[in-house]
Amino acid sequence: MGKQNRRRRSGRRPESGSAGSEFWSAQRPPTDPEQIANALMAAAMATAQGAASAADRCASALAGREPLTPETEHGARLAGQHIISRVFENGWLPEDVHQAARRHLDEYASGLLIDVIAAYMRPFADKPVDETWRAQLGELNAVVWWSNSAPHLGQWAAKHLLTPVEALTAVVQALALLIRLPRLELIRPLPGTAPAMAAVHHHVDEKILGRVRGLLAKAESTSFPEEAESLSAKAQELMTKYALDRVLVDAQASVPDPPGARRIWLDTPYVDAKALLVDAVANANRCRGIFSSVWGFMTLVGDEGDLEVVELLVTSLLVQATRAMIASGNQAERSADSRSRSYRKSFLIAYATRIGERLAAANEEAIAESAEPARLLPVLASHQMKVDAAFDELFPDVRNRGVAISNANGWDDGRTAADRANLGARHRG
Repeated sequence: MGKQNRRRRSGRRPESGSAGSEFWSAQRPPTDPEQIANALMAAAMATAQGAASAADRCASALAGREPLTPETEHGARLAGQHIISRVFENGWLPEDVHQAARRHLDEYASGLLIDVIAAYMRPFADKPVDETWRAQLGELNAVVWWSNSAPHLGQWAAKHLLTPVEALTAVVQALALLIRLPRLELIRPLPGTAPAMAAVHHHVDEKILGRVRGLLAKAESTSFPEEAESLSAKAQELMTKYALDRVLVDAQASVPDPPGARRIWLDTPYVDAKALLVDAVANANRCRGIFSSVWGFMTLVGDEGDLEVVELLVTSLLVQATRAMIASGNQAERSADSRSRSYRKSFLIAYATRIGERLAAANEEAIAESAEPARLLPVLASHQMKVDAAFDELFPDVRNRGVAISNANGWDDGRTAADRANLGARHRG
């Protein structure tokens, strides 16, 4: 009975994305590493297009009940390096890949991608690598832990107590996610193309950042409002003074550093409302932001020091906003309404709006109280023009989009909570 006839008789439709299935459904699966790589990539493409069983079918055909062969492991390596190279060329950074994997894959496939990234970096051991890349690789612990005496996949499967079929299924699932990742703006140079030295003018002093982080962490954890206010006031004083001094010093640099860019990933739920908070903090710190609603991250453009502080403030304010939202929902009055999705989303939108207003007012106050406001204002204006130009170059076709507010109680309570929030820095100048 032909395949099409069997499908008609059974009433089943072929799975979407099954193109290329001949690589793993043939009576004799491929044995050449390049053919195996093609089979894995074809299965990954089918999986990315919705063929739910493609990963398992491919893994079963290639491994069956036999141990992983060197040819199969080599093919898996070839497929992984081919696709991860394209992903990085398309603008994704190691942390971006990890964040996408954390949201869309299980722990095995997500962990496998860390090893794929580590293997990708091997040829660049003695070549210049951008400092952001180095920092992210360190945070992910993307290192070659496996022995060079044997292929990686078998060692990885043994480490996690996976069968050959389970290991190859994880490979296909990981590759399927990589295939789905869209092209992004290249915000950091690829390994092998970046100068080995860091920028010298505008990085925030790590001692200052460390003290601010400590103060904000204590402000977030204390249950006493007075103590939190005192701690955040100290952080505010440190950040504001340092920022104003740094802006004036940077303006005198013979070759000022260009604006940088980074991505901030946001967790569900209410990602669009949280993006408003990031945007409010970014604008108050002379940065520009754009939101990717499909994948759930903000790309920010600005001075590296300002970007550091945006991340610090956003992290602290999201903790405070979530805590205030939950506390408001636990109140006896309006209990049903205050636990609804519309209430919580409206709460966060209002919180973000009010935080933006507070930061803008604090920014004006900090400039007015500075030692040289007349000198500072034109410097800040010139700085903002450079940031705007860099943003427009990266994102020439930006469109603004509003967020609907559907719960008045949530809006009112969100603004009230924002008035009580500890900003950590009343703002940087």
